[in-house]
Amino acid sequence: MTTSFPRLLHTVLDTTDARGLAEFYRELLGLRYRPGDEGTGPAQWLVLLDGDGARVLAFQQVEQLARSTWPAGDVPMQVHVDFTVPDRAALEHHHARSLALGAQVLVDRTDDPEEPLYVLADPAGHPFCLFVG
Repeated sequence: MTTSFPRLLHTVLDTTDARGLAEFYRELLGLRYRPGDEGTGPAQWLVLLDGDGARVLAFQQVEQLARSTWPAGDVPMQVHVDFTVPDRAALEHHHARSLALGAQVLVDRTDDPEEPLYVLADPAGHPFCLFVG
């Protein structure tokens, strides 16, 4: 049985302007782009790193996104987190643990040889990804 725990890789923000939102946080937090993400054009996926090279935030381009009305309840906050595990055995172990703790499977992509993953919802319905990384 695996004794290590998943580790937080980065927080992913969906946005209709991945580059613009990445630039906002890059400037605000003093972060830098992951090598290869530095360009100025539109992007589908961008990652920002801290000074030590650790991932902090990622930005995923989406077609449309309702702006959050929080703290009013009409449109809730929109964030998901990614967690990585070292191998497939750990993926299955922590998938089972997640279910036992009250998570629900939204997507099972464990048949993907490049990046096996589960997208789960926590008990409150917030999505998170658990994958081999």
